[in-house]
Amino acid sequence: MDLKEEDILGDGIGRHWYYRSKAAALGRAVAGIKPRRLLDVGAGSGFFSRHLLAQTPAESALCVDIGYLVDRDDSVAGKPVLYRRDCGQTDCDLVLMMDVLEHVDDDRGLVRHYAAKVPAGAHFLVTVPAFQFLWSGHDVFLEHKRRYRLAEIEAAMRDAGLAILRGAYYFGFVFPLAAAVRLATRGDDRPHSSLKKHGALTNGVLSAVCAAELPLFPFNRLAGLSAFVLAKKS
Repeated sequence: MDLKEEDILGDGIGRHWYYRSKAAALGRAVAGIKPRRLLDVGAGSGFFSRHLLAQTPAESALCVDIGYLVDRDDSVAGKPVLYRRDCGQTDCDLVLMMDVLEHVDDDRGLVRHYAAKVPAGAHFLVTVPAFQFLWSGHDVFLEHKRRYRLAEIEAAMRDAGLAILRGAYYFGFVFPLAAAVRLATRGDDRPHSSLKKHGALTNGVLSAVCAAELPLFPFNRLAGLSAFVLAKKS
């Protein structure tokens, strides 16, 4: 996940409508596979893997991020969370890449690198920002290389040797408003963050809007701010 966004939200990240809703969508996306051991690539604080540990029977998380200064061990809900700058071969059965691939030049190479570290049958859950026409100074600020259509990120995962199980867009209900704002400021690529801290009312309303979208989430291949793809190593 984006460390710059974590810096903006601080310990309020779990209350922010965007991250709260994305965590709920993640839980929905992996509910049918019942993962036990998580490998969270580009994990930052480990927000998403910690959410799964707290809300599901998953047993442990290995969070990998080159931004860590030192290796350390932690826990959530009595389950181990290991923070490491790198990892070797692992028996993790779910690899999370939450808003990671848009940061690297070789997205397919990064997926292959971690696919080689996990056993056959392991699942990958990837999210990326959607639609290049939504490019703005927010992407510049976060040092993105690109945004993706759903078919494009599915092709990248397939090219990396994984089998696509399903893909969908999320944040579709807020997409029209966000797209209107981005298009109105199109061409202004000055680095800035669109993410802001909000009060309880705004967070509550936007969280409710996104929660109402969840039943439709698995079927949405039309539009949204994020693309989710679940894939599997054969």
